[in-house]
Amino acid sequence: MNSQLNRRDFLRYSALTTLGLQFLPYTGLRAAPSDRVRIAHIGLGGMGLSHMNWFANLPEAKIVALCDVDTNRTSEALRALKKIHPDTKAELFHDFRKVLERSDIDAVTIATPDHWHAQIAILAFQAGKDVYGEKPLSYSLREGQLMLKAQQESGKIFQLGTQIHAGDNYHRVTELIQSGELGKIKTIRLWKTGEPPLIPSLTYQAPPANLDWDMWLGPAPMADYAPEKCHFNYRYFMEYSGGIFQDFWCHIADVVWMSMPPQGLKSITANGEKSEGMGDTPKWIDADFKFKNLDLHWTSVPPDVPGAAARGIGAYFEGSKGTLICDYDSREIRIDGQVLNDIPEIPKTIPRSPGHQQNFLDAVKSRTQPESNLQYARAMTMPMHLAMASFKLKRPLKWNSKTESFKNDPEADALLWRPYREKWNLIGT
Repeated sequence: MNSQLNRRDFLRYSALTTLGLQFLPYTGLRAAPSDRVRIAHIGLGGMGLSHMNWFANLPEAKIVALCDVDTNRTSEALRALKKIHPDTKAELFHDFRKVLERSDIDAVTIATPDHWHAQIAILAFQAGKDVYGEKPLSYSLREGQLMLKAQQESGKIFQLGTQIHAGDNYHRVTELIQSGELGKIKTIRLWKTGEPPLIPSLTYQAPPANLDWDMWLGPAPMADYAPEKCHFNYRYFMEYSGGIFQDFWCHIADVVWMSMPPQGLKSITANGEKSEGMGDTPKWIDADFKFKNLDLHWTSVPPDVPGAAARGIGAYFEGSKGTLICDYDSREIRIDGQVLNDIPEIPKTIPRSPGHQQNFLDAVKSRTQPESNLQYARAMTMPMHLAMASFKLKRPLKWNSKTESFKNDPEADALLWRPYREKWNLIGT
């Protein structure tokens, strides 16, 4: 299928951008209903329901299966789907392996807790399915390596769920940075404010009948059920995720890797404090990364630079001739004593996205990798895993970019991978 927008489509998308709606799926009719991509949604919490709603409103997608280990969630998702497509025949599953067995499914979306992302994606590739996977890419760094290997061997399509990537602002920032108008960029500062919620206690009890707790845990260590650790709150426990830092890293680091992907990482130094209460992810974390010819810093508070205090999340590029600060949908340039939000003389050279989900469907049909492809996403995610290792060990770490291992540091290398619980080691690692 031709993924280029015609003039009418382009004007419509431009209007959506002006209204701040560019992250919603593009819904212009682009293919006959008989030419639709058949999709199954795995994981149907808040983000999973968003996946379902996005794709359900795209004419080129047909939702044929809904899967979650919590039957209440599959029932809720089906009710929501019927409001969009009253005649849907989507089948309900609680075991994603049954979904992957179906030959009539072209692609899956994955919005499970982080510790399940990699295995499901790898098994989906092996089953011949394309994958739209939610961020973060994987629970561990080695899982990302295994995912890329499986994807390249299968030739399947992968898109990381960094929906903000599709917006015009990141594309324009990339053009501005790559133009050279700011000079040599030697320092970049990233930040995200906010602390994890206080979880004062865990109420251990028998799992509810609607939840397959053993499968929810899957490859993670065996643990008794407590509702405070399950579903949304899983992200505040190290067994399953990495808190606010792991949740938001890729959303703002994305604009850096789009603009000028850092090369030759040498060292990582992270400092921070564990959250209060029962959660154990960072309450705050600061991380310094030394790349070849570039220093990159992450903080949990805005840095002391112009324009940062008003932004809860942001990126600040320090160039020899000027600076640029941005968040998801705004930017500000300081150059030659002027404050600008654009440099009109710099041409638009990067094709704009038709929408993040539409970009995935276009890739599935054309068999070309989308913007947030797996190779790109893995490189962009890797420093986050390394910072978490430094945070856990409470010391600086030296990195070998060629071997993708720490230098003479077996203790740190051990944190690049967590062995799967034997029952749920489904990929034979």
